Amino acid sequence: MTASKVALVRTIAARRRIEARRARADTRDWQAKRRERTRRLIELGGLVAKAGLVELTDDDRVVLYGAMLEIAATLRSERREQSLLLWRRRGRRAFDLSDDATERSS
Repeated sequence: MTASKVALVRTIAARRRIEARRARADTRDWQAKRRERTRRLIELGGLVAKAGLVELTDDDRVVLYGAMLEIAATLRSERREQSLLLWRRRGRRAFDLSDDATERSS
């Protein structure tokens, strides 16, 4: 009886490994979209952190959300194009400076 219990435990473990492997390799459309969405959200969160907003707001998510709502309101206003141009320039400059700093430290 003990041998059959051991065999059952091994079989269950093997089945779980197969299911886990199958889940990791899941390429169904909804799974691929979910992974892409998750990656995008992580990248956007990284931008919030890279801008220093987490530290500047003491990780106050209400403040961060309020600031983002302000950005959205600006983008809905007549100042949209000039704001986008300004923010794009600042962002590009910051990325370039960040890339330069990374290259110097390497």
